Amino acid sequence: MKIIIVGATGTIGQKVTADLEGEHDIIKVGTQSGDIQADITKPGSVKSLFKKVGSFDALVSAAGGGHFGPLKEMDSDDFQVGLNSKLAGQANLVLTGQHYINPKGSFTLISGILSDDPVYASANLAATNGAINSFVVAAARELENDVRINAVSPGVVEDSPEFFDAFPGHRPVEMDRVVRAFRKSVLGSISGEVIEVW
Repeated sequence: MKIIIVGATGTIGQKVTADLEGEHDIIKVGTQSGDIQADITKPGSVKSLFKKVGSFDALVSAAGGGHFGPLKEMDSDDFQVGLNSKLAGQANLVLTGQHYINPKGSFTLISGILSDDPVYASANLAATNGAINSFVVAAARELENDVRINAVSPGVVEDSPEFFDAFPGHRPVEMDRVVRAFRKSVLGSISGEVIEVW
């Protein structure tokens, strides 16, 4: 399979890439690294990405940022960070990618536990993750040619200890469980599902 991995050098992306690249043709995409550089917040950059890649079988996104900070200090510009990056950026990949993906292909996006179990200062990411989950469920009803779409929703992962203090009481998630969730989406048969890894 020809698989595009956006965010391939990130904490989660590099583990997913390592898991799939021995069996498949992997195209690594990053903002400043990878086989192809693309900024998912810019529709023109996303279109350029797909023009370079051409047809493909699966796209995995482990990309997109958001604002983490107290609500009382947040303004509209802060809130827009998650909407532009993690939400609209990943939606851009699907909206444009649907015209290049092969029949029976798949999209796998990333959301996160904060949509269901928010912590202090997580309002932007909680809203963003929830919107991604809803987008996946709705888009699955409309994608043509048996193309599938799912979201992986991980908790704080064991490889990100710098975030542990922000998630009091949360048990860090083992990276192999997260990787298996992405594998289930890419190589399985499910569609319109949010795969929770908590």
